[in-house]
Amino acid sequence: MRKILALPLVALSLVLALAAPAAAAPPTKVIVLPGARSAEGIAIGKGGTFYAGELFHGDIFRGDIRRGTAELFIDAPIGAQAIGLAVDLRHDLLFVAGGPGKAYVYNTRTRAKVATYDIGDPNTSYINDVTMTPYGAWFTDSLQPKLYFVPVLFGVPGRLRTLNLSGSAAGQPGVFFINDIASTPSGGTLLVAPNEVGSLYTINPITGASKLVKDVNIPKADGLEFDGRRLWVAETFDNRISRWQLSADLSHGTFDGVIKDPAFGVPLATAKFGNQLAVVNSHLDTGIPPTNPTYEVVVVPA
Repeated sequence: MRKILALPLVALSLVLALAAPAAAAPPTKVIVLPGARSAEGIAIGKGGTFYAGELFHGDIFRGDIRRGTAELFIDAPIGAQAIGLAVDLRHDLLFVAGGPGKAYVYNTRTRAKVATYDIGDPNTSYINDVTMTPYGAWFTDSLQPKLYFVPVLFGVPGRLRTLNLSGSAAGQPGVFFINDIASTPSGGTLLVAPNEVGSLYTINPITGASKLVKDVNIPKADGLEFDGRRLWVAETFDNRISRWQLSADLSHGTFDGVIKDPAFGVPLATAKFGNQLAVVNSHLDTGIPPTNPTYEVVVVPA
């Protein structure tokens, strides 16, 4: 008898489920970085916190994705730059790719600068982005076929070491090439998308050897965000984010859609927060340096 009575209830549940409207995606949220004169990098901190960098002036902003607010967090000295950002959540450290030959590390609790790295000649080295692994941070150099690793030992940034690259992702000295970088959760594989090439490569962090990830077409790629087996790519001057599903061995990828939004203004970097994506508007279409009156973090469904 219970089974007979259950059937109509199941049918009714299905009818109600089909009739109910689908859950609406959360609306786009635009968070202005107050007083910013340029913008590029972004990293997610604890809770709903994010950090965003002022590209040409080096300042760091701290915001809250849930509240939709942001404020100046670190007032950098004149001449500094802040391009790629990465956060070591365990040790409250913020790693900053500082452009011409420089990288910085800040303490996110005290705001103090805890380390400065003079990586190369400012005329021939451009430290563009950084990704965090369980063992430390990897920095790219857009003008040299090299990556740089800063280990974190007992919460203290250690001595920098250099990894020489080989293969198709290496590029030539003095030619602008590798831009952004991402890492698998273990840190056992790095991902890069060389500028102008339109392809994705893996890099072995021990040998420096690079290998093509097949079937991933990402022209004008900038920011990379990797989570699980899914990759988001800021295709800057196409004003969109493309999404890709990578194979378990990272040998090839499958196109998984595009994210567009009227609020995008030449996005350079992305960071994933739950099922949302925080995207930095660079407004580089207004010039270099840009001249837009405001710079924003746009939060959209991932």
